[in-house]
Amino acid sequence: MAAALGWGALAASSLVLGALIGLARPWPRKAIGLVLGFGAGALISAVSFELAEDGVKIAGGLPVAIGLGVGALTYFVASGRVAAMGGGPALALGAFLDGIPEQMVLGIGLAGGEKVSIGLLAAIYVSNLPEGVGGATELEAAGRSRRQVLRLWTAVAVACALATPLGFALMDIASDDFQGGLNGFAAGALLVMLVDTMIPDATEHAGRTTGLVTTLGFAVGAGLSLA
Repeated sequence: MAAALGWGALAASSLVLGALIGLARPWPRKAIGLVLGFGAGALISAVSFELAEDGVKIAGGLPVAIGLGVGALTYFVASGRVAAMGGGPALALGAFLDGIPEQMVLGIGLAGGEKVSIGLLAAIYVSNLPEGVGGATELEAAGRSRRQVLRLWTAVAVACALATPLGFALMDIASDDFQGGLNGFAAGALLVMLVDTMIPDATEHAGRTTGLVTTLGFAVGAGLSLA
């Protein structure tokens, strides 16, 4: 259990680190866009190789498909409630909704005696950094104080970190269908967040270059997942 908490804290710490980087200095709009684009590519890789593919291997297509639908609808409804607050809160919401099931999957794997999935851990870490940078920057630009921004991202990181020992504790009652559904839920929430928030924000800030850095982010994420 202690090991699960440690790995969960390591994965989630990149959210706070990203927020600190975002608040450390003023970021040009294009730089923010490039960071978000790279993170979007890494997240697409995580959806493809660490969540959807692994979920299907564990439980088959139906539980993953159901999880995808539930995750997508959950993010869609929840993000509608914060839409008026701008892109920063939406990125924080996305980090929360995909981070909880992602890190529960990490904990379930540890409880099952598996080695830590370096691909999943790296994908979480690499994709969290741009979410933290972009979200913190946009929240500060919207008038939030640095203390408020750090408090929000720290709360999200703590919740995500605690999800890893929760997954560890649930291993005894977690069926393959449940694990597959968790993977699908995280993938569904991520996909909606990417299309509705992260990629449009990246393109708005960085223009046509976004496609190139998104592909680079995907390549890095895929390399880590398949290594």
